[in-house]
Amino acid sequence: MELEFLTRCLSSLTKVFATQELNEKAVTKGSALLNETYSFQVAYKSSTLLKNIRVRINSALQENITVRSVGLVPSELPCYHDHDDLILKSTPGLYPDPLYQYQNKDGLTAFPKQWRSLWITVDNLLDMDPDKYLIDVIFEKENGEYLGKEVFELEVIPAELPQQKLIHTEWFHTDCLATYYNVEVFSEEHWKRIEQFVDTAAKHGMNMILTPLFTPPLDTEVGGERPTVQLVDVEKVGESYSFKFEKLKRWIELCRKQGIKHFEFSHLFTQWGARHAPKIVGLENGEFKRFFGWETDATSNEYRQFLHQFLPELVDFIKDNGLESQCFFHVSDEPHLDQVQSYEKTSSILQEHLEDFPVIDALSDFTFYEKGLVKTPIPSNDHIKPFLENGVKNLWTYYCCGQYKKVANRFFSMPSFRNRILGIQLYKYNIAGFLHWGYNFWYSQYSKKAIDPFKNTDANYSFPSGDAFLVYPGEDGPIESIRLEVLYEALQDLRALQLLESLIGRDQVLVLLEEGLDDEITFDQYPKELEWYLLKREQINQKIKDKSLIADIRSR
Repeated sequence: MELEFLTRCLSSLTKVFATQELNEKAVTKGSALLNETYSFQVAYKSSTLLKNIRVRINSALQENITVRSVGLVPSELPCYHDHDDLILKSTPGLYPDPLYQYQNKDGLTAFPKQWRSLWITVDNLLDMDPDKYLIDVIFEKENGEYLGKEVFELEVIPAELPQQKLIHTEWFHTDCLATYYNVEVFSEEHWKRIEQFVDTAAKHGMNMILTPLFTPPLDTEVGGERPTVQLVDVEKVGESYSFKFEKLKRWIELCRKQGIKHFEFSHLFTQWGARHAPKIVGLENGEFKRFFGWETDATSNEYRQFLHQFLPELVDFIKDNGLESQCFFHVSDEPHLDQVQSYEKTSSILQEHLEDFPVIDALSDFTFYEKGLVKTPIPSNDHIKPFLENGVKNLWTYYCCGQYKKVANRFFSMPSFRNRILGIQLYKYNIAGFLHWGYNFWYSQYSKKAIDPFKNTDANYSFPSGDAFLVYPGEDGPIESIRLEVLYEALQDLRALQLLESLIGRDQVLVLLEEGLDDEITFDQYPKELEWYLLKREQINQKIKDKSLIADIRSR
C-alpha cells in the first residue's frame, strides 16, 4: 500500500480529534505583538502506521519556537445530560488536551487514518525586527526521507502589549502537588514543585495565588479532611496563641520572584455557608494537635478568640512586608441565599480587623452585596447581570462546572472559542478580576481520594472534563494544556484591546468589536464561528500597527 501523508496548518482554536474527519479550513497566516505568545497547529495524518517521524523547523524565528505534541486523554463525563448545543461532542472518548514536549530522539507516531497535531508556539519576539517571517514545519522519516511540509507566515507587529491589569487567580492546590508527587508537605522537594507550578501559572497570566494560611476548606466532604498545608505555625499556651510566619514569608518571596503580584488568603470559614472553622493545627504542651475543624462552630467563642489574636499579627506581617495593597481575604466560598445570616455573622468577625483589606468571595446572589456583607462580590458569568445593572465597581466574575449553558467555559467538549471569548467580555464590561477554582485539582469531588489526571479528567465522574485542572503533573514539572494556552490568548486579547483603546479611545474599540454583528456581545451572547475570533484579532492588530506607525512618525 502506498503511503499517503497529509498535513494542514490550523489555528490554536481547532481541536483535532483522532477519530473525526478534519473539516476546518487551513490557516496559514497570523500576527503577533512583540511581547506576545502566538500559537498555531499543524495537523498530520498517515494512511499507515508510521513511527519515528522527525519534525524540523526552518525559520529566522527558530530560536523563538517551541514544538509540542497534542496528546489525548480520556473523558468519561465530557458534559452534563442537559448541555446546550454549543459543544463539539457529547460522547465519551479520547479528547485532545495535554501538550507534550516534542523530543527529536523519540520522534512522532502517526496512527493509521488518525488525525493528530503539533502545537507550535512562538514567543520572546522583542529582539526581532517587525516584519513577516516564514515558518517551515517539515516532516521526515527517521532516514531523512521527506514526508510533508507546512508553511506559516507570522507578522511581527511593532508594538507591545501593556502590562496585565486584570487580577487573575486559578486556585492553586498545594496539597495536590504533595499527594501526586508523593513528597512531604513543605519539604524541599515540595517547594521545588510549588515553584515550578507557580512559574507556569504566572507565565500564563495568573498574577494572584491562593495562599494557604491554613488548609483551605474547599471541596472537602463534611467531616473529612484534606492533607494539611498550613503556612502559619501555631502554638497554644493556656488561652494564648503564638504564630510563626517563616513559611508564609518564604511562600511570598517565592511567588513574587515568579511574578505573582497579589495574594488571596485561604478562606477563614468553611465552604457553602460559613458554618465551621477550617482545619487549624499546631502545638500545645509539646503535642501536635488539631485546634479547630468541622467540630468548631464558626461563631464559637473559642474560634473568635483565636481570630482576635491571629488577625492583628497577620496584619502586622502584611505591613512589615509591604503587602498592604496586594492582599485579599475570603470569608466562605459560594454561600447560598439561605446562608446569608451565617455569612453575615462570620463576615462581621473579620471586619473588626480587616476593614482596610478587600474581601472577595464567589457568590451569585446580589443580596450579599446589597447588605454590604462583601466588598468585592464575584458572581458567576451566568448570574452577573444584576451586578452589572447596579453598577458594582471593581466587579469580578468566575465560572466553574455549573456554568455550562450559553456562557464562556473550557470543558474538553466545548469549542476553544468558548474559552477565548472571555478576554473580549472582560474588556467590554470593565471586569477587574477573574477567578476559577481549578488550576490543579487532582482529587475526586469532596477530596475523598487522589486521582490520576492522565486517566481520570472529571474528578472521579463529578465535573465535566476540563473543569478541575488546567495543568498535568509531568515527571519534570507542569505539562500545559490546550485550554491553558487558549485562556492565555484570551488574556492577551484583553491587553491588545486596552492598547488599542489608548490609541483610538474606548468608544471606537467597542464599535470595532461589534462591527458587522447582528447582536451585541454579552456574557451569554457572542459569535459562534471560530473564524470570527481570528479575523477580529487580526483587525485589532492591524489597527494597532497603523496607529503605532502614525504615532512614531509624529514623534520624530
